[in-house]
Amino acid sequence: MNYPDDFINKIICGDCLEVMKDIPDKSIDLTVTSPPYDNLRSYKGYTFKFEETANELYRVTKIGGVVVWVVGDETINGSETGTSFKQALYFKEIGFNLHDTMIYEKNSPPYAASFKSVRYSSIFEYMFILSNGNPKTVNLIKDKKNKWAGTKTFGKSSNRQKDGSIKINKRGLVAEYGYRTNIWEYNTGFNYSTKDKIAYNHPAIFPEKLAQDHIISWSNENDIILDPMCGSGTTCKMAKKTGRQYIGIDTAPEYCDIARKRVNATPEPLFV
Repeated sequence: MNYPDDFINKIICGDCLEVMKDIPDKSIDLTVTSPPYDNLRSYKGYTFKFEETANELYRVTKIGGVVVWVVGDETINGSETGTSFKQALYFKEIGFNLHDTMIYEKNSPPYAASFKSVRYSSIFEYMFILSNGNPKTVNLIKDKKNKWAGTKTFGKSSNRQKDGSIKINKRGLVAEYGYRTNIWEYNTGFNYSTKDKIAYNHPAIFPEKLAQDHIISWSNENDIILDPMCGSGTTCKMAKKTGRQYIGIDTAPEYCDIARKRVNATPEPLFV
């Protein structure tokens, strides 16, 4: 395979470790992916090699590039595995910065509340924002409605000085919208994560809006977006929709077919 002709804007069927070997060093702007953690789902017999995958991601990520790693933990014998944190710490060991630890909250029914349980319903996964150096692109989304919009404020909420004195900041008007927090809530499930019915033939999908929001936050138009375990193709679809280039990799031909159909059905954005 030759880069970029055989890679850019393609869904490639194969083992991501083998395919990524042909991607040049420091060529990817952003990766948005969710690995098959803790064997919670079956992926056509795919065996996930975390450390090798992490090292390849570090090699191909540009200086200033970002990896968004969406992951959770299984509970075994009454104890959570801690896989998510182990992976985040390994990414730091090999050179990534842990730029942010975000939460993906699923606005779904609390099934555990309907039967006897010893723990609260689990409705979230971690989204680790890993950067190769400082992120070169930061487009924070400003859609959080401010309760006190139009009123005057002191500006920064914390203005205690090192010597203990208090500094009064210049007053200004509170804007209608502020930057969102690092906890993102999405409706999930059939017809919520996506309207593409074919996508639900994959055992684990994340919301299109989640992928889109990260792509907007950490990349610019025409940047190259990678998903090395692309599954049903959500990241690739939203990369195309937002005017980015994409590379999707998956080991299962059935999932590659789903991803290609979803991406091919997505029109080019009007501003491209």
